[in-house]
Amino acid sequence: MASLRDLFANMDQNATVTPVVFLAVFHMAFPRFAEKSQDGLVARSICKHGSKCFGGHYVVTLKNTEAEDEPETKSIEKFLHLSCFISNHEVKYLLSGLKYSISGESVTKFSPTLQKDCLYTKRSLINRLPAYLTIEIMRYEYKGKEAKILKEIKFSMNLDVFELCTPELQEKLSPMRTKFKEYEDKIVDIGRVPKSGHEGAIEKTEKPKFKHPYSFADDIGSNNSGYYDLQAVLTHKGRNIASGHNVGWIRKSKDAWYQCNDDNVNMVTTEDILKLSGGGDWHCAYLLLYGPRILESDEPF
Repeated sequence: MASLRDLFANMDQNATVTPVVFLAVFHMAFPRFAEKSQDGLVARSICKHGSKCFGGHYVVTLKNTEAEDEPETKSIEKFLHLSCFISNHEVKYLLSGLKYSISGESVTKFSPTLQKDCLYTKRSLINRLPAYLTIEIMRYEYKGKEAKILKEIKFSMNLDVFELCTPELQEKLSPMRTKFKEYEDKIVDIGRVPKSGHEGAIEKTEKPKFKHPYSFADDIGSNNSGYYDLQAVLTHKGRNIASGHNVGWIRKSKDAWYQCNDDNVNMVTTEDILKLSGGGDWHCAYLLLYGPRILESDEPF
């Protein structure tokens, strides 16, 4: 912890930091991350629950559009990211792009009923949410050559994916969502209580004492509310995929962000991040990383 503290302090004071000391201490504390394969490459050591923190599940339903009496088929598919397709001219917001991406896709497959290839409607709903949700905004398409879609796709600091989930998962998410609402209502009510002997409202100065789990007890690395907060953004500046420049933007605190432009690291604000939605020659977001929104309260539930 001391090494990590010193690293963060060094990052605050210097634009460029090489974390040699932290890496050495980290390797001593967790030797598996220092293991090397026979060809000298660092082995990919993933913690026990690491893949669960970024991977989710879909329930995929296929319906034959040419044979109404053919039963729907359902299957489970895993994902490591969600795709936000934006080629539809009506898609202007991240959530609407996600909805468009999981509903009504057409696929061709062999029909056991008609004994021929038929057109099926494919619909997907999420039945497991990972703690960390990666979203790719599909800005690149092929039209004789690879082209970039520059249109503006608005995203926010907060994301609620409840509508993208199966009814079964929605039911599981509801208890924690209710707790979020109850606590938010409580804070609003506190703000309306007059101060003793004075006009005005009580000012809340103490930080919440309790952080509640963001995963289901029986599913480490999941998200138990459907609520997310933006943690990082990857952008591209340029007219096409073969040229331009990529930049990373990483959240430090509520309104403070790091802009990581090669070896230049600068502080920016939330307002700067929201300008990365595209629509021109400025940086266009194409990869978003959302982390779990954590419920903090003054007392345990």
